[in-house]
Amino acid sequence: MARHGIYPHDIVPPKSKYFDSGRFGRLFPQLPAFSSDTPEIREALIDIGKPGGIMDAKDKLSEGPIKLITEPALSAKNPNNPQLTAGFTFLGQFLDHDMTFDPTSSLERQADPEHISNFRTPSLALDNVYGSGPGGSPHLYDQGAGKGIKFLLEETGTPGKFDVPRNSQNVALIGDPRDDENLIISQLQVAFLKFHNAAIDHVKTKVKLTNPDEIFNEAQRLVRWHYQWIVIHEFLKKTCGAAVVEDILANGRKHYKWHNEPFVPVEFSVAAYRFGHSQVRPSYRANFTGNPGGQPFFGMIFTPTPSNPNDPDDLSGGHRAPRRFIDWPTFFDFGDGNVRPNKAIDSILSTAMFRLPGSVVPNAAAKSNPASLAQRNLLRHLTFSLPSGQRVAKAMELPILSKGDLADLKPYGLDDRTPLWFYILREAAVLAEGKTLGPVGGRIIAEVFIGLMQGDGTSYLSQDPEWQPSLPTIDAGRTGDDFLIIDLLRFAGVA
Repeated sequence: MARHGIYPHDIVPPKSKYFDSGRFGRLFPQLPAFSSDTPEIREALIDIGKPGGIMDAKDKLSEGPIKLITEPALSAKNPNNPQLTAGFTFLGQFLDHDMTFDPTSSLERQADPEHISNFRTPSLALDNVYGSGPGGSPHLYDQGAGKGIKFLLEETGTPGKFDVPRNSQNVALIGDPRDDENLIISQLQVAFLKFHNAAIDHVKTKVKLTNPDEIFNEAQRLVRWHYQWIVIHEFLKKTCGAAVVEDILANGRKHYKWHNEPFVPVEFSVAAYRFGHSQVRPSYRANFTGNPGGQPFFGMIFTPTPSNPNDPDDLSGGHRAPRRFIDWPTFFDFGDGNVRPNKAIDSILSTAMFRLPGSVVPNAAAKSNPASLAQRNLLRHLTFSLPSGQRVAKAMELPILSKGDLADLKPYGLDDRTPLWFYILREAAVLAEGKTLGPVGGRIIAEVFIGLMQGDGTSYLSQDPEWQPSLPTIDAGRTGDDFLIIDLLRFAGVA
């Protein structure tokens, strides 16, 4: 969930809000950084985000993955969110990998967003799935029965369950290596590969095209547009609130603007969109029958030292074994009573997030490359000279949290100049009971997502704004405009 490389240059942050495509940029270039980068402020951020600190849920991990789900008292500071199911955390992570990839910036150096390349097209076009297409990324595609236009998949060892293709060292052969960081997102990648393959069959049968290039292009359009529909009408409405999404669609964006092509603002990528880290549960039920005797496979999301390197007892990625598959009814609501909720959107993170394993943070070091995700997120505010949440709220003409709402930051002198990520998490807790994002976080995220699609000439919002999904829904009583992630998973044949 947090891979970062090294960007070896000190650069003065920019003061322009118009950027080249393929770069990061700013929504509010006129706003100053929340703080100068001093040893004192670094120590404060490290203390705020430390294991056992004010952001740590202090989940009783020693009780094991099952009790952490069945006994809420073991995670008393880490409440559930009744409005979002567990899968939306990982759908959100998948979306992030589709939009952004910055392998170059450092936690120790200031960086100019204009000079940092986004190694992902800033759009919702599923680059992380399609790579460069059958011509540019032939290793992703089945050159046998798939005729080079279907994705390659491999069995896990359990009949009917599939894994992403891997090389001899278990490295995933996929469009974005981050989509193998944990078992859940890896299996979501599998779901999208199978969704495309099912769309190929659908196009052959229903549209009756015969040219392989035409079949691929039409299937890809169907996949992308149904995915984009889910992003707007399910993910954003559930996460940001339906009202702000409908307002942007009807009345336009207020803050996210560009000259020629869209860019990814650092207020979004470094702060607002990291709200999902607060939603991660310490443990999950991966499936119903994966363990010996047909028993469920429960696992921690991460453990620092997994027991079996070939088939860990946690849900880390990078492995193939018969039990390493996901049963999606735990993660999205199919109406069978098996679904589990996300954690609330607030300034508390599950304890596992404070000790990321070496597979996610290689060569961890206490201050320069910490294993705590909270520390990493906070330090990146210095890397990118992000403004405070209070200044952003004022610039957006939205309600500003009181110092009392942020009283736990007073000892650090940050209750009135709060790092934007922390502010957005606390705003969700104070103004939305942790069920959705608050006004600042919700509008930033909804405007960027919708704006990226409006700036992409291939998206349905650009080509046919009145379009509605055409693929079948699980419930015949629902029409195409109700197409949900559960419908995608069922059409893909994984649920």
